[in-house]
Amino acid sequence: MPDLAIRTQALRKTYRTRRGRRVVAVQGLDLEVPVGGVHGFLGPNGSGKTTSIRMLLGLVRADAGTMMVFDQVVPEHLPDVVGRVGAIVESPKFFPTFSGRKNLELLADAIGTPRGRVGEVLEETSLGERGKDKFKTYSLGMKQRLAIAATLLKEPELLIFDEPTNGLDPAGIREIRETMRGLGEQGRTVLVSSHILAEVEQVADTVSIIGHGRLLASGTVAEVIGGSGRTTVKVAIDSPLGDPAAQREAATRILTAAGLTVRAEGNYLFVDGAEHPADVTRRLAQQELYVSELIPVRADLESVFLELTADQGLGGTR
Repeated sequence: MPDLAIRTQALRKTYRTRRGRRVVAVQGLDLEVPVGGVHGFLGPNGSGKTTSIRMLLGLVRADAGTMMVFDQVVPEHLPDVVGRVGAIVESPKFFPTFSGRKNLELLADAIGTPRGRVGEVLEETSLGERGKDKFKTYSLGMKQRLAIAATLLKEPELLIFDEPTNGLDPAGIREIRETMRGLGEQGRTVLVSSHILAEVEQVADTVSIIGHGRLLASGTVAEVIGGSGRTTVKVAIDSPLGDPAAQREAATRILTAAGLTVRAEGNYLFVDGAEHPADVTRRLAQQELYVSELIPVRADLESVFLELTADQGLGGTR
């Protein structure tokens, strides 16, 4: 078994609403986060991501199950490992009229970290040149990077970020992505909860996808994409003598009757579910419809995520 920064087994948490109805936020979650690199923690709203993170950090009590951080059972032994963990679960509070550096110096004093560490973490998060500027002048991306800098003051081995790119523009998202990638390349473990799948795919080494508080898939990004069993082909019909739209409609009927999923986009059909792309060609040729283009479409993390969580819905407990 690889070294694990985080491991949960049969983790469960329920809440009661104001009307007394019981809501299951996390049910039987088995999560493994390997040491080193970036681990994407993915799931729709209401899937239990934030609740799971809060339980790991001792902010919420689990109803059942076990949790371990660096082989220490938490929350019982959280004081033994808390110095190795940094987390951003909610927007941190900084003094708006103080500079970024001054805010970090005050925090360093409060946690007993040498002030010399402040300059290091500002450089590490690409804020070195803006450290003397007031916090209120920072962009949202810079404010989030300052929050990451604050978590780095005590040099944690594990960093936990809950939706760190919420509300950021594309430039801010890129900055956070590059910061997380850099931290992972240093050998730290970064657990990032996010719904921006394309961003996670660019930065994550491993991922876990959950739904309704349960693990749906886990592994390296390549393993999760490759193990989805999903084959998509982009098809164009050769129609020198016939009406192109009518031939696409006919092809859709034929492929749908064969149990495949078909959607039309422009002049192309996108077909899911065939074991081999050649199956599409064969079925159409049998009905005297001929393919002019047949292009396998590479699955990505977003398509696998949407497939796995298609019945999860939105809303509810995070």
